[in-house]
Amino acid sequence: MRPNVFTEAGISTRLNQWWSSIPFVTSGVILICGVIYLVCLLTGYDSFEEICFLPSKVASHFQVYRFYTSVVFHGSLLHVLFNMLALVPLGTELERIMGSVRLLFLMFLLATTNAIFHLIIAFLVAYNPLYHVPFIVDECSIGFSGVIFSMIVIETSLSGVQSRSVFGLFNVPAKWYAWILLVLFQFLASNVSLLGHLCGILSGFAYTYGLFNYLLPGPSFYSSIEGLSVLSVCVRRPGFILCTGGTTYGQLPTYSNTSSTPSALINGNFLRNISSWMPSRQTTTTTTQEQDPRFPGRARTLGSAGTEPTAREASANLHASLLDNTTPSDPLTSSQNPAANTIRADATVAADQVDTFDEELKKLVGMGFEKTQAEVALAAADGDPNVAIEILMSQQGAVKFLQSFLKNLRTEEELLLGEGPKDGLIDDYSIPD
Repeated sequence: MRPNVFTEAGISTRLNQWWSSIPFVTSGVILICGVIYLVCLLTGYDSFEEICFLPSKVASHFQVYRFYTSVVFHGSLLHVLFNMLALVPLGTELERIMGSVRLLFLMFLLATTNAIFHLIIAFLVAYNPLYHVPFIVDECSIGFSGVIFSMIVIETSLSGVQSRSVFGLFNVPAKWYAWILLVLFQFLASNVSLLGHLCGILSGFAYTYGLFNYLLPGPSFYSSIEGLSVLSVCVRRPGFILCTGGTTYGQLPTYSNTSSTPSALINGNFLRNISSWMPSRQTTTTTTQEQDPRFPGRARTLGSAGTEPTAREASANLHASLLDNTTPSDPLTSSQNPAANTIRADATVAADQVDTFDEELKKLVGMGFEKTQAEVALAAADGDPNVAIEILMSQQGAVKFLQSFLKNLRTEEELLLGEGPKDGLIDDYSIPD
């Protein structure tokens, strides 16, 4: 039986379109993890104790490289396949918001903080005074799922959605989404690192509350990386997203609304945040529209498109500000009415220009020029009196030449007719100005 050529072509085309829609860093992480798994599978490498995150080895031998090698290695085909399929929508969404270099730095930051949280919690639980659990520091953890859990928390906080679907079976409140996934994976899968996933969720919360703002570089850092000649080939790739139009303060998107006190431990909201267990969504809108430094490119979250004023609302606001005849008496009131202040400033400038034009016109008339001609010349000269004088002088020179020419022409006509020249004949002609 002949194969269905059209079906095969359609599947390959759809796969190519799907892969080309994935941004540069996200697709690069998928390729790196996939290639590493294939190499381990073909070479028969299974000594994961040398590269996995092992708290006892990290603490005793200071093997910091395990922070990052444990992230890109996976134990089975389902392990790497499930993690990469979960990374595609999360990484694509975040990379389009932040840019490729920002997302790469975010993954590096999350991998580091996940490992630090994992190390601290493991030793606290293992050697707590109530009940010792020494085996927890000897658990070997590998996989990208810890970073994925962090990205789930960040993307959920930025999206603004009220509910999330769990495997397409049922919907749960968005604030409980990461926690429900944590519990489900513990019951549905075997050999799942509860502490690794938990630390990923904690890193995501720490990021959304602004605890990592002091660790985020400035915008020049991302620009310098994008400008490296070594990375010029990567930057020219269609899927590479530049960090242009990003934050002015060099901060990645966070949930914290205050840029001056980025740490939730400082602003006194830490206990309230812990009690809520998830970032509460903000539904109130402010009257002053300012660019939010947390979100590169636009001063709004992903789900706040409906909060932006429409063209009709913006026009109504402009009309209301123009019809407001009250003059603010304090700087605060003036700052709250920028449109009205702009209109008043433009009106003042226009009035000053009219007064200057009238003064220059009076000067030209006083010099002996006709008012109508002087007004036209001054308007043509954009208010410059010197240029207007040149225009008027050139016009008078042309008029005098035309009058002389017509006078000579009439004199020649009289001579041909046998009549003498008549003085003042030229006065019978109307010479256009």
